[in-house]
Amino acid sequence: MNQNLERVRIDKWLWATRFYKTRQLAIKAVKNSQISLNDQAVKPATMVKLDDLLIIKKGLYEQQVRVLGLLEKRVSATVAQSCYEETEQSIKTRGKLKQQLESQPKVDIDHRKPDKRGVRSHRAFKRGE
Repeated sequence: MNQNLERVRIDKWLWATRFYKTRQLAIKAVKNSQISLNDQAVKPATMVKLDDLLIIKKGLYEQQVRVLGLLEKRVSATVAQSCYEETEQSIKTRGKLKQQLESQPKVDIDHRKPDKRGVRSHRAFKRGE
């Protein structure tokens, strides 16, 4: 963690703290409004400073993270995790959502290749027969 930094680009910080595997994925997330900084929309070049509050949306999950350290380069996971802290409310909300998703019944979809009869019935259905 470099203490000399006062501000870092949001895309670099998201990549360095291992929220995204590449900077391009971090940039795409920022452009798709999946990241907000202090309840405001951001651009990839927006600067992050200490004690900022980030909201990171990934699929159904949403994390509220407070910035504790600034990084420009990717570091180990343990060092990266020390640069942010997830809020209590965010942890509780994600836990509830995880329980709801786990309690839903599993849908078993057969991904095997259809047999002759299945192919014929599918073609007939497409033709409107």
